[in-house]
Formats: sequence, structure tokens, C-alpha cells
Amino acid sequence: MRFVAESVIRAPAERVFAFHERPDAFALLQPPWGRSEIVQPPSSLAVGTRVILRTGFGPFLQTIEAEHVAYEPGRMFADRMVRGPFPSWLHKHVVTPRGPNESLLTDDIELELPLGVLGRWFGEPIARAALTKLFDFRHEVTRRECEQA
Repeated sequence: MRFVAESVIRAPAERVFAFHERPDAFALLQPPWGRSEIVQPPSSLAVGTRVILRTGFGPFLQTIEAEHVAYEPGRMFADRMVRGPFPSWLHKHVVTPRGPNESLLTDDIELELPLGVLGRWFGEPIARAALTKLFDFRHEVTRRECEQA
């Protein structure tokens, strides 16, 4: 399954990317409706950096561990899930300049849902709705933090 979220941010691309490099960015991007605990926040966006999060899925807590696998300063970083609920997950965060004071923020995720065919048939609409809600929130936070600066 592929999921893409895009938003125009009225701020220079350098500012939008710099927001993602802030030590508090990952915490700010956690939605208030989720039960999440950041066990190990990212120390940077560099390749090899690990992030560990414990989050609630229904009544269960799930540990998610991600590793940064690509990093182009000022432009893009990507992480892949090492441990978590999905058999595979690759998330690219891309910031594209659209002029001196505008940029396009793109979150591009390739993921495999659990349970094979059943997961694809029944889980994809649920996953797509949850990802839409999550990235609407994250893009709004990014917009607020970058456009007010």
C-alpha cells in the first residue's frame, strides 16, 4: 500500500526542513488522541539514527522501532520500520522549494499491512483513514511552527 500526504507551507524550504531537525519536533508531531510514549527520540536525522516509540493499538501497547536510512540535508530523510505492526514500512519525508517563501511538504509511505490478503482487503481503508488523520495533524503542526517563525 502506498500513502502520500502533501501540503503547501508558506515558509522557505530551509525553515520547514530545519523544523524536522529540531530536538522537540518528533514530540510535537505526536497526536494528542494517541497513547504514545517516546522511549528513544531521534538524536538527529542522520542515517543509522534509531527511534523507539510505544504506542497503543486498541487495548495493546506496541513497540515501534524505526531507523533512518536516507538523509539529504535540507531536502529529504527516510526511515524504515525495524520492529512494529507492519511487515514493511518505508517513510520518505521530502521538502521541495516552491519559491523563496513557499515549500511543498510530502510524506510518502510504502507499507505492507499485516495478515496478507485479508489485511489488504479489510485493513487498507482503516489504515488509509488513520494515516490521513495523523498526517493532517502533523502537517498542521508543521505549518503552525514554520509559518509563525
